[in-house]
Amino acid sequence: MKSTTRTLAAVVTGVAAAVGAAAPAVAADTVPVPVPLDGVEKSLNVSLPRAGGELPLLRPGVPEGPRYVEGQMIPAGAVPQVPMGAALPGLSAEAPLPQVVGKGFDQAGVSVPAAALRTLTPGLAVDTPVTAPDSEGFGLPTLKEPQAAVLTPVLQTAPTGVLGLGSM
Repeated sequence: MKSTTRTLAAVVTGVAAAVGAAAPAVAADTVPVPVPLDGVEKSLNVSLPRAGGELPLLRPGVPEGPRYVEGQMIPAGAVPQVPMGAALPGLSAEAPLPQVVGKGFDQAGVSVPAAALRTLTPGLAVDTPVTAPDSEGFGLPTLKEPQAAVLTPVLQTAPTGVLGLGSM
């Protein structure tokens, strides 16, 4: 086998492995982020805390379309609220605690898993300062007060966490 053929086969194998590994990460809601402290722990010969996190992936949703309301010239939801789905970042950490009596270590740990987060972006509701054509006014629109409102954003989540002591 030529070296160019082997090189091409290695590149194709590497690309296939990268594509295969990326597919599950795209399907996940969060990406794990470990904090690598193993090298420091081994070089200093001490027990260090273990820490890691989870970063959310933002998923935009489909906004509601405009709704036509009788008596209004502009449909409701002309500037719609866009739903965004994601998660709050997660955190996990464990720190060794020396035992006063006995051998080994105890540990103190905290775990705050990623919590689902539902949001809606701000929206705008407006109406024109004229009404629809009126048969009593010879088919002409009449004046009215203009209306405008900012739709407030929505943020819903239920985070949880665990704090504990134990033995390693």
